[in-house]
Formats: sequence, C-alpha cells, structure tokens
Amino acid sequence: MKVTVIIPTYNEEDVIGECLESLSKQTYHDFEIIVVDDGSTDNTPGVVGNSNPKTLNPKLLREQHKGPGAARNLGAEHANGEILVFVDADMTFDKNFLKNLVKPILSGKTKGTFSKYEYVSNWENVWARCWNINQNWEERRRHPKYYPDKQKVFRAILKSEFDKVGGFTPGGYTDDYSLYEKLGYMADSAKGAIFYHKNPSGLTEVFGHARWVGKRKYKLGFLGYCVGLLRASFPVSLLVGIFKSVVHWQPAFVVFKLIYDFGIFLGILELVLLRKQVK
Repeated sequence: MKVTVIIPTYNEEDVIGECLESLSKQTYHDFEIIVVDDGSTDNTPGVVGNSNPKTLNPKLLREQHKGPGAARNLGAEHANGEILVFVDADMTFDKNFLKNLVKPILSGKTKGTFSKYEYVSNWENVWARCWNINQNWEERRRHPKYYPDKQKVFRAILKSEFDKVGGFTPGGYTDDYSLYEKLGYMADSAKGAIFYHKNPSGLTEVFGHARWVGKRKYKLGFLGYCVGLLRASFPVSLLVGIFKSVVHWQPAFVVFKLIYDFGIFLGILELVLLRKQVK
C-alpha cells in the first residue's frame, strides 16, 4: 500500500526544511508527501519548493488560513496513498518511523495507529522543559507516564476510513479528535515508531500557543469557560507557578506559568466576548 504523508503548515519556515530532510531518510520508500500551506505570511512555501531532498518531490498546496484540520482534509483530497499519515512541520523522525507506524495497518491488525514514542527534540531549552512541567508530561517525552495503548488522535489511518466519515471537523486545537468521534474507535499504538517534536521554545511562542489553546471548546459550556478563566487568573497562576517551580527545581517556571495562563485567559475572553473562533 502506498502512503501519503500530509503536513499542514502555518508560518513554519524555520522547521519545515528539517522535517522534510528527516523524511527523506526513511527506510520505507513507497510514500508521497503533501505539504498544505495554511495561509502562511512567511517564506514557508519557498522553503518547501527549495528543499534539499528533491527526490521526495513534495507536492505543495495552498489555501487561506482555515486551521490544521481543514489543511489536512485538503491534503487528503489530493492523496494517492491508501494510508494517510499526519505529521506536523516541527517534527523529525527516526529512519524506521514510517515503516513501524504503518506496519500494524499493513498486517490487518488495525485501521489506524498512533505512536507513544514521541520525544521532545529541544529539551535543552528551558521553556521547552517548562512546557513539559505544565502539561504534567514525562521528562523528555510529550505525554504522561504509563500512556495507554489506545488514544483518540490518529497518526496514520486507512484513507477509506478517513473518507467514510468526511475527514476532520475543522476547529482548531481539538480538531484532531474529531476522527475518533466520527469513527467511534481509537487508534492503536504502533511499536517502535519513534519521532521527535519541538515544544514552544520562547515566551512569545508560549503565549501564542496558549492563546490558541484557550479558544478550544470547553465542557459544561459557559460554566466551563468560567472555570477556565478562574484557573488561568493571576492569583491561581502565581500560586501554581511557585508550587511547581519548587517541586521541579525550575525557577523559570513561575514566569512561564504567568505567560502561559495569560494566553489562556485572553483566548477564552476572545472566544466568549468577541466570538473569535480558533483556527
């Protein structure tokens, strides 16, 4: 079965080249790459067009900024592969990543997979380490300890299954959960599919990502927004920041937590008061 790797991008000129270079070294060779530029204002399309691994010949599609879910759907419309693989522009990969990721699908054991072998690629950065502390993730990994063998986010899936439910429901931060909600089953863990993912590495990036996360849907509707605002309020944020900075011996976490929670707080206000939907 041929594989199509779909990469949504939005102002990713600093990382997309490394991502493509990493894909060029895969031991699994029967795949194509589709990069969907989601309205970038930087030179992301230029970097894709001039990327070194020209043997990969990545296909570049462009659209106005609609969010990653819509970008992935557009990529799937143009895919020739029977298996779709969804990765981000700030990821790099072990040489056997694709082979191990699609192996359970090729053997007929499952219709979709994910990988819990996801490592932080910029662990030397203090803000990247603070990101893990904030998310309660395992050290150097982008998930908690004792991560289950099934989860809601698909990294690879049969295109026939993807098409059956019409792809992702666009909606920003949580749109990658929508396949699970439509299909009614979870992705299975693919053993040995190792890859690396950058955490936000600067306070501006931390704030921007948190503001985006803050615009997600909340359980319990308006009450959920109120709880979110309370948890991200300055007094609560300061107390949590001080506590975790002591527990983890990381003084910088206090600053991180205040910046992150301010982004969450502002994102919720924009969603509730200004009706600014997340993309």
